[in-house]
Amino acid sequence: MSKAISELNVPEDVKFTDDHEWTRSEGGNIKIGITDYAQDQLGEIVFVEMPEVGDTFEIKDEFGSLESVKAVSELFMPVGGEIVSINEELGDEPDQVNNDPYGKGWIIEVKPDDPGELDSLMNKDAYLEMLKGL
Repeated sequence: MSKAISELNVPEDVKFTDDHEWTRSEGGNIKIGITDYAQDQLGEIVFVEMPEVGDTFEIKDEFGSLESVKAVSELFMPVGGEIVSINEELGDEPDQVNNDPYGKGWIIEVKPDDPGELDSLMNKDAYLEMLKGL
């Protein structure tokens, strides 16, 4: 059962992509995951494919995928940069992405090449407006 837009968790302290990834600045790095909307649409996540620490990607590159009972969904980089850590716990507990998408369900942490790329991402209000149009 899909949540209504008013029921979605959309934090103020993250920025959003039109592919439903979120970013949160932590120190000089960026944590990345998928939004509550995305995990709700996918259903129960059973596997998370992640890159290796040290891999580098450009903005919009595919960096991994989520496999749910319904489908496989690609993950895209909101910013270009180097992977500095991955959420190892998702190997054993991929459902953390469903249960806590903005907390324990984070997927990767990136050292951005150009932090200015974050300026092109949506804030909470813009993301909610986009969802209303879907």
